[in-house]
Amino acid sequence: MNYITLTPEKSALIKMWTKGVPVEEAAKEQLIKTASLPIIFKHLVVMPDVHYWLGSTVGSVIPTQKAIIPAAVGVDLGCGMMAVKTSLVASDLPDNLKPLRVALEAAIPHGRSGNRKRKKDVGAWDEPPKIVDRYWAKLEPRFKALTDKYPRFIKTNNYKHLGTLGTGNHFVEVCLDLEDGVWIMLHSGSRGVGNAIGSYFIEIAKKEMEQ
Repeated sequence: MNYITLTPEKSALIKMWTKGVPVEEAAKEQLIKTASLPIIFKHLVVMPDVHYWLGSTVGSVIPTQKAIIPAAVGVDLGCGMMAVKTSLVASDLPDNLKPLRVALEAAIPHGRSGNRKRKKDVGAWDEPPKIVDRYWAKLEPRFKALTDKYPRFIKTNNYKHLGTLGTGNHFVEVCLDLEDGVWIMLHSGSRGVGNAIGSYFIEIAKKEMEQ
């Protein structure tokens, strides 16, 4: 068995893939609280990146029956995670990776988006490349269906944030596998539109629970 279990009283079983990974007590308490909900289906699953967060534990998988927990979906509903193997091997890489990092930072918009004090949105494309146009053409009909129902999301910076990185714990990383193959791994942000959608429905859920 490659996982450990938490078996709190009057709660669903919690399976944790965290062997060798320290888990903060606040995260454990939050997981136990979630596992006690009557809507949980069978058990919770916890990944190695687990940590406490507002509303829901990051790194947890929460199967539910006949219910959705907006805070568990969170504001990162549009975050992306991908690892792509390249044709390169370790010996193809230069000893100093700084120029590669500089090139990636120049090619991919990243950082905090603009606000009233900052006119330029450094986290967005000035002029999105053609590949962004191609993917936006696929996404736009679904986004329009959403904004027809919820017009408040029209003004989110959706198009110019497509294919950008974000801030916080989002990253692009050059990795090596056990056979010295070179991979590119990234964790991209949900960006402004994801934050707006998630925050809106979390607030609706809070108000409905108060009634």
